[in-house]
Amino acid sequence: MFVTTSNPSRREPVRVAIVGTGAIARGSHLPALTALAAGQPLEIVAAVDVDAASVEAFCAEAAIAHAYTDLDRMLAEQRPDLVTLATPPRFHRDQTVAALRAGAWVWCEKPPCPSLEDFDAIEAAEGPSGRGPYAAIVFQHRFGSGARHVRALLAGHAMGRPLVAHCQTTWYRDEGYYSVPWRGTWSSEGGGPSMGHGIHQMDLLLDLLGPWAEIRAMAGRLVHDVETEDVSTALIRFENGAMATVVNSVLSPDEVSRIRIDCERATVELTHLYGHRNTDWRITPAPGVTSEEADAWRDFGADVPSSHEAQLTGLLADLRAGRRPRSSGADGRKSLELVAALYKAAFTGSTVRAGEIGHGDPFYGALHGDVPGWAPRNVDRPEGVVA
Repeated sequence: MFVTTSNPSRREPVRVAIVGTGAIARGSHLPALTALAAGQPLEIVAAVDVDAASVEAFCAEAAIAHAYTDLDRMLAEQRPDLVTLATPPRFHRDQTVAALRAGAWVWCEKPPCPSLEDFDAIEAAEGPSGRGPYAAIVFQHRFGSGARHVRALLAGHAMGRPLVAHCQTTWYRDEGYYSVPWRGTWSSEGGGPSMGHGIHQMDLLLDLLGPWAEIRAMAGRLVHDVETEDVSTALIRFENGAMATVVNSVLSPDEVSRIRIDCERATVELTHLYGHRNTDWRITPAPGVTSEEADAWRDFGADVPSSHEAQLTGLLADLRAGRRPRSSGADGRKSLELVAALYKAAFTGSTVRAGEIGHGDPFYGALHGDVPGWAPRNVDRPEGVVA
């Protein structure tokens, strides 16, 4: 293995394998790895895809030496230090566990996996505490200079206590988007916009405000003929007392991603779509705040955009040091737990509290909770219960 507790700072190249050669691998994983390889010891040694033509073309274009259609064979033959997963969510559990057991760290695209049960199985397959290997989730919106600066301001209460927040992922997806067979299904996507689209902004909200305490929610299918929802709304109370509204939609022609947090002494707002820079953040001081203090809040430093590259930079540093990376373990699980709680609150009409979804709860094994009208029609149910 590349990382050892006895020699964590070796400068041998990190051997990376990319699993899945579709759009996210081509547009995000490969460019991030290529950029970082220009400045540090890193080598992309292999790619894997069930489509032989796709993986061979991918490797030819990127000058990657080894193309595989079998993950286990690749892991055995190449022994990568890091595996990046750019595959559909339904494969994430088995692929992550296989890579971890082979001794590789994993960087897995969101959504992490279709259930909390799957996530806990992944965490159980990680190495011993303090040694690794570890599996991290791609939550790139919480990385970059803007998020780092605002997180520090909030953690230090520079702007006073956070009081009111809004988290908005209002995007637009037409019928053509859902004509792809695996979209809009629980088994393939794991959920609707709450899971597949809004999880990024909700993850950033949690990263900025800290643990949540309780949630109430609604979900609907207002336009699309899908198993999952196409819109959801939620009310969240945080442990620090702050209260937030959350909207996740694929019905919104005027697309925007937004987080706004009203604190005692200022409002901080982020408005973007698929990624943010320093200029996408705005801080509005309350009356009485001096211009000098407000100017200090607005000094974000050098601009590091949120991106796969920004997150991967930190993950590679953690891999070399042999320490747990951000967005892994409990830090990676918290956003999936919030999504599961949102679905439970919406589908049952109840208030859901943090930590209550565990073994024995139907929402632990599936985000639809086997609720009639929401669960897939082919799910086995007790006699007399229909969807």
